[in-house]
Amino acid sequence: MRALALTALLAVAVTSRASAQSKPRENDLKLPIGGVPGPLDAITDVSGVEVGQTTLISGSGKLVVGQGPVRTGVTVVHPRGKANADPVFAAWFTLNGNGEMTGTTWVQESGYLEGPIGITNTHSVGVVRDAIIKWEVTQKNVLQPWWLPVVAETYDGNLNDINGFHVKEDHVLSALNSAAGGLPKEGVVGGGTGMTCLGFKGGIGTASRKLPPQQGGYTVGVLVQCNFGLRRDLRIAGVPVGEEIPDLVACIANNEPTPSNNRPHCDAASRGSADVSQLGDEQGSIIVVVATDAPLMPHQLKRIATRVSVGVGRQGGFGGNSSGDIFIAFSTANTKSWSSDSVTSVRMLTNDRITPLFQATAQATEAAITNALLAAETTTGANDLRVYAMPLDRMLAAMRKYGRMK
Repeated sequence: MRALALTALLAVAVTSRASAQSKPRENDLKLPIGGVPGPLDAITDVSGVEVGQTTLISGSGKLVVGQGPVRTGVTVVHPRGKANADPVFAAWFTLNGNGEMTGTTWVQESGYLEGPIGITNTHSVGVVRDAIIKWEVTQKNVLQPWWLPVVAETYDGNLNDINGFHVKEDHVLSALNSAAGGLPKEGVVGGGTGMTCLGFKGGIGTASRKLPPQQGGYTVGVLVQCNFGLRRDLRIAGVPVGEEIPDLVACIANNEPTPSNNRPHCDAASRGSADVSQLGDEQGSIIVVVATDAPLMPHQLKRIATRVSVGVGRQGGFGGNSSGDIFIAFSTANTKSWSSDSVTSVRMLTNDRITPLFQATAQATEAAITNALLAAETTTGANDLRVYAMPLDRMLAAMRKYGRMK
């Protein structure tokens, strides 16, 4: 993100048909995370899944509530595409519940996800939820007389004027209507615009893993909004990357006296060696959406959603007290199973064949978080807070140092 000092609000509806991204992704770099990515290495490798995003960026300097700076947005996932209202089997899981995902009571009760998933900042959940209902009503998707959308959040109040409530109904409708297949844009985009992940600039990331034919050939796709963790804990393919890059800490990009939060100024202090073991407590969250074409029942999807925790843990997450780590998984198999005048037939993968999907979920989750870090750009937001992007060259040097890459 090059233009961080915009003075007028920029509302960018980012479709999933974005051209190839300029920064390399985990599959391009052949990082030894494990598993075989799908063609796009994205959640949209699961046929029918569409992603839409609206990114809001404006202003710079001192925070003025209601005016900015603005660094936020909304991301939506349509399980079968925006034109297909057929519900999907689904389940959800929370590793730590200091966060919000609406609509999960009905997902748990019914075993279905009805409609799209929205992801935004903590204080915009309500407007996104209401906008999805309005959109559903215009689509005339009559499943029952009421709608209970799934909308999740992570907190972007360090970089963004979160109490200015800048996400509006039209931004949500734009994301819903512009959603498409193809590779979604990652990093500083959509709901992830103002997020920090594992001590670097975070945001939206996606990845996939495809099983071999002898294991069913199924695909698991993951999309994350990552805003969790501490630098000291960052691992990529087992390498302690965070410990190898102890500088480039979040800092204040002005010459005013150091504020009460004791952030350093963006000069030699922010680039000097910091003791990454003493960088405070974790305060952040991660939302993870898992899609698969494997024919799984809701109780099996609950098991899939639980395995997201393994991928988060591999990356350095612990589900700290202040972290909202909430995951939802759905299957695009078993079409037209939601309503029937009589008994309906469904297919189910047997439990003794589900373990490869667990592994694929953990791998795709780690890969999606890594892709969010790789795609993100250094960002300066509210009160001149600057969060640095993870430096690719130093990350690769760490991988080579520990013998994980040549």
